Formats: sequence, C-alpha cells, structure tokens
Amino acid sequence: MSGERAPHRLAAPDAAWLMRTYAGHSTAQASNELYRKNLASGQTGLSVAFDLPTQIGYDPGDPLARGEVGKVGVPIAHLGDMRALFDGIDLAQMNTSMTINATAAWLLALYIAVAEERAIAPEVLQGTTQNDILKEFLARGTYAFPPAPSLRLTADMVAYTVEHVPRWNPVNICSYHLQEAGATPVQEIAFALANATAVLDAVRERVAEERVGAVFGRISFFVNAGVRFVEEHAKLRALALLWEELGRERYGVTEAGLLRLRYGVQVNSLGLTESQPENNIQRIVLETLAVTLGRDARARAVQLPAWNEALGLPRQWDQQWSLRIQQVLAYETDLLEYPDIFEGSTVMKGLVDELVEGAREELARIEQRGGAVQAVPYMKAALVESNRARLRRIESGEQVVVGVNRYTETAPSPLTADGEGAFLTVDPAHEQAQIDALERWRAERDADAVDEALSELARVARSNENIMPATLAAARAGVTTGEWAGTLRDVFGSYRAPTGVADAPAVRGYAEIEQLREDVERASEQLGRRLKLLVGKPGLDGHSNGAEQIALYARDAGIEVVYEGIRLTPEQIAASALEEGVHVVGLSILSGSHMALVPEVVGALRHAGVQAPLVVGGIIPTGDVAELLAAGVAAVYGPRDYELGGIVRDIVALAVAAARP
Repeated sequence: MSGERAPHRLAAPDAAWLMRTYAGHSTAQASNELYRKNLASGQTGLSVAFDLPTQIGYDPGDPLARGEVGKVGVPIAHLGDMRALFDGIDLAQMNTSMTINATAAWLLALYIAVAEERAIAPEVLQGTTQNDILKEFLARGTYAFPPAPSLRLTADMVAYTVEHVPRWNPVNICSYHLQEAGATPVQEIAFALANATAVLDAVRERVAEERVGAVFGRISFFVNAGVRFVEEHAKLRALALLWEELGRERYGVTEAGLLRLRYGVQVNSLGLTESQPENNIQRIVLETLAVTLGRDARARAVQLPAWNEALGLPRQWDQQWSLRIQQVLAYETDLLEYPDIFEGSTVMKGLVDELVEGAREELARIEQRGGAVQAVPYMKAALVESNRARLRRIESGEQVVVGVNRYTETAPSPLTADGEGAFLTVDPAHEQAQIDALERWRAERDADAVDEALSELARVARSNENIMPATLAAARAGVTTGEWAGTLRDVFGSYRAPTGVADAPAVRGYAEIEQLREDVERASEQLGRRLKLLVGKPGLDGHSNGAEQIALYARDAGIEVVYEGIRLTPEQIAASALEEGVHVVGLSILSGSHMALVPEVVGALRHAGVQAPLVVGGIIPTGDVAELLAAGVAAVYGPRDYELGGIVRDIVALAVAAARP
C-alpha cells in the first residue's frame, strides 16, 4: 500500500561497516604514506600491522630481531616512530585498530602520548587493541611474558581504558588465529569465549562491581570467516547468543546495548593458495558474505586479505582491490536495504543450535580443567589435532581445494607472469637504517628521565598497581619498546608455551603412514640407529602450524623428532642439533626473514660441526629458492607443497644419502 513500508524492506538502507585494510611495512614513514593512499581510496578506518620485534618487545639491533625488522609490519621502537606513523592523520576522527597483544599496553600508551602532543584528549580516541594474550599461547606465538602476568597486563589496560579512554575497545577477543591454527567452528566459539571469560574475571578484580557492565560492553571480538560461508554465518549467530548468555548469567549485565556482540573480521587467510592465486579473489568475496549477509549478525568492521598473501606481502594496489570488493558489496548491491534475511530460516536455526550445543560441551571441558589459563595445554593440543585432521582431508582429496588437489591444470596467469613483481619485497637495508635511527634517538633523549621511568615501571610491575600510568610516563620519557618489555621480563620472567605435539595422539592405520613407517625402519637400520629430525623455528615468527604438522607426521612415521617450539636463535638450533645428533635439520619460516636467517643457521651448524642436511619450508618466493640452495640448503618447500607425506619421504632419503661415505 502506498505510503507504508513493506516489512521486508528497511525504511532506509543501513550504514556500511567500517572498511579497513591490514597494513604496515618497512618503516613508520613508508607505512604512513601507505595509510594516506588507502584512506584516499575510500578506506574508513586504519588497521595497523606491526613487525615481530615490536609485537614481542625487542628493539631493532637485538639478536632475536635479526632479519625481522619491518618484514610483516611496521617497526615502532619509540614515541618518535609513532609520531611519524600517524603524521597528518587526525587521531580525533580516526578509528584505529592495532593488532598487538603482548605489548598492547605499550603501543596504546605511545598512541595516547602522540594524541596528547596534539592536544587531543584520550576521551575522544576511538579504536581497538587486540590484546587477546591467551590466544597467543594457543595459535600465534607473539607472547612476551608468562600467562599470569600477561593476563594482569591485559586486565590493567582494560580497567584503565574504561575510565580514561572510554571509546576505546581495549580487548579484541581474537578467534581469527584460532581458525588459522585449525580450529573447528565449535572450537573457535568455545575457545574464544573461554579466553574472554578469563579476561573478564581478571578485570572484575580491578574495577568496582558497578563498572562490570561497562567493561563487558567494551569487549569486542575479531573473528575469522572461511569459505563455507553459510556455516560461518551460523557460527557468528551462535557466538552472539552465547556471549549474551555469558553476560547475563556470569556478570549480571542487563542492558541490551552492552550485551550485543560487537565484532570485526578479517576473512580467512589459511585457505589462500599459492597455486592459481587468482582463485583467492572469489574465496575472499564468498567469505565476506559470511559476515555481511545477515543483518542480525553483521560485522561492524571488515578487513580483507589480498589475493597474493600466500606469495608474499601485498602491494598497495592489491590492498585496493580488496577494498573495492567491500565497496562494491556495500554500495552497488542491495545488501544493506533489508532486515535480517535469515529470520525464520529452519536451516540457519538448525546450524546455530548444533554449534551452540557443541560449544557448550567444549566450554564445559575447559571449565573442568579450571578455565582458559589452566586449559592452555588442552586447547593447544586440540588445535594441533584439528589441523592435522584438516590437512589429512586435503591430502586425501576429501576436502577439495580448487587449483591445489583438484582442477590443477591452468593457463598462464598474467597476475603472476612477472614473478617477483607480484608482491611487495621489503628492502633489507631498512633494518640497519632502523638500528641507526634508534641509536640517534637514544643519544638525543634525557637519559636520567628514562632511567627514572624504567625504575618506576619495575616498581609498579612488582606491585599490584595498574601498569598503565607508569607505561604512559615511560612513553613520554622516550623509553624504547625493547626497554619497556625488557624491564617487565626482568620482573615477570620468561616462558615457553606448549607445542601441542607431545599431547597429540599417534595416528596409525593410514596406508601412507604405514608405508612411510616401513621406509623409516629400513633407513634407521642403514643408519645404525633411529632416524632423528630436528624441527626448528628461528627468529620471532610464531606461526608454528606448519612446523607442528611436520613434527607430528614425522613422529607418526617412526622418526624421532626434536621440536622445542618457537623463537630460537641460529646458535640454539645448532647446539641442539649437535647435542641430539640429528640426521636432518628442518626450519620453518613464514615471516619473510628466510634470506637473513637461513644463512645464519647454516653458518652456525657448520661452525658447530653439524653436517646434517638442512631443509627449509615457509612462504618462500620461487625467486629465492636458488639462492637458498646455493647457501647450503638441501630442499625448499613452499605453500604449494601440501603433501606432508612427500616432504617426510624426502627427509628420509636425505638422511640416508648424507650417511653414505
């Protein structure tokens, strides 16, 4: 009827979600230029990618930072770098997301300090810090301190921002990396909620009871969305139901606005392929539908990966392509003109009910172990096992990946015809430039003020006081990222997270595994003892999924495996190889630092007298393979080498060949 709105239409289209691209590389100045270009292209928020030394709390020049500076994100060593990063960008208007966890309190302090220099009050700042530290022990590996003090830093920051930076989201509970580590939808929901509960319980001890609702309302989520986009949408609806239930029943929250699930998303990167990478575009589009189709569970902020992220770092043009996907979806289609299109759907309700039931059962298992902190080993082992099952499905062909295990024939692609020009390569000279710049910063600052700030930081860390005021004072005084984190390491100690490999059950009965076991038995007889493999993760790269799966597969095949987890120096790897008497050394590097780290490992092995062949796997461009082989590497594996059985068979052959006189 004329003049009346039809119930299947909105009175006016909804506003589009916040559009971001995850970006940062090389230097603060180069990243600032990239941000300005992206904003000029229509991006409506910023998402900062930090390099690994910044994420874990090391300065350029630290031995553990070798080869990692500026590779996977922007290096921020002090207040001057943060000034340069946001030069010409209005922080009073910008919504800034920072993917930062162990050093989140420090990076937020630098951001606040820059705003203060511009006479911008903290009360008006808008944005998000990921700050989901428990997930780092499970999936991503950028932790800096043991679990208990790490959770204390998170709780301090939440308690501080609720009162002093009230528009900021201090924690972004991140199920994204859980899925990247192999989590099923049920595990992703349950593990994320368990982590959120641990954070909220810790914060509850630091705020007045009447502020608990405000705290709950500032907790947001950062989710993943895979290509099974119908089920992935159901996952988000299930998460929203359980989040509201948690707020009402455990924390006594009653206000509807505070109970609403607020989430941002980056769609799945795990499923992006090096083979036929043009297929990644349609994957990204379909995954975006999972978080935008249904109005009642629509994302508040979306950032999309680029088509070429399995090859290397995306260029500005690649990121613009991903931004245009969002813009076409929001502004050309009719997606935002309707109420929730899944209302009344029996299929969607059935999927949601299944996921809710499964998540409740998983949450009960975590609770039986004492909650998320105590259940870290259990959850880690569960993720490793789920990822093993996923890879087994891909290897067998049960799970189809177009262009990888089916429909592999292809015409030449103009997108990758120029080889190395298909992605961004960071100039290695940037690392020394950052080291030199840091020395100038230290020479020009007030050393007494720095010493005083660090002394106060250490005192507060040993007490039960909130860490944020002392951290802000340190930022203003010119303290560096490595100095801030180093001071806290001295107080809190160090930690090595569980790998999940030892707790994963052995697999038998598969023809491929049984054949490999026979090969390993024959090889071990020729070698005179059990074939032994060292799997090493040099540098700061915490993405250990590949290393864990190789270690598991080799172990199941009968190889004795030495795997000590992440963050090892070349010297530590060489010492372990010598002490353990291994037949083959395998390295996993996904951070782009292979050209710097691999020759150092080769040198350390030879200096220690270890002659075992070395194999390397990771996101390694084809153009780098010849140089790595010339440096002494026996074999190189990239993302297209998904058949773990073939890799392990190569390792067996290398061990036997190396033992021949």
